[in-house]
Amino acid sequence: MATIATHLHSIVDHDEESAVTGPAVRRALAALRIAFGLTFLWAFFDKLLALGYHTGYDQAGTLDRFGPAAWIHGGSPTEGFLAFGADGPFKGFWNGLAGTAFADWAFMLGLLGIGVALTFGIGMRLGTIAGLVMYLLMWTVVLPPANNPVLDEHVLGAISMAVLGLTGAGATWGLGHAWSRTALVRRFPVLR
Repeated sequence: MATIATHLHSIVDHDEESAVTGPAVRRALAALRIAFGLTFLWAFFDKLLALGYHTGYDQAGTLDRFGPAAWIHGGSPTEGFLAFGADGPFKGFWNGLAGTAFADWAFMLGLLGIGVALTFGIGMRLGTIAGLVMYLLMWTVVLPPANNPVLDEHVLGAISMAVLGLTGAGATWGLGHAWSRTALVRRFPVLR
């Protein structure tokens, strides 16, 4: 058990600047990080305001931007996906959580926190862990995946979160380097 803890500590507590040394690789990881971050932020704002890129359509397919589907107007950001998109062995569990205050708040705070962490390269440890967990949970909603018996975009997103978290991707084109030097992060390295 101590060996596992030591190994995990060495993986997580590495010097993020030395994790990936080639400038082209660092830039590619930064671009991937920012793209994922903006994807999470977009999902947050679309569900918050019903901007019409997935949120805001009624059953007849009519779009009402900033309408009743917006979270700020009482719409649920989780109800549609968990109530109607769930399938497989966890369908009953996810259907039961659909539209609950807990699920809505956890999902929206997750989208916002992960989006901010990835877009700006700060709090990458917690942001990528939360992103990995969110992707895996969303994967369990749609089991089995439609186009492959195991893999889908949720699994690929989870793997990407692991890569971004382990390679110090927040330091390039982000605030990760400056963030890691703050007194708060030095005191609580998990915030790195």
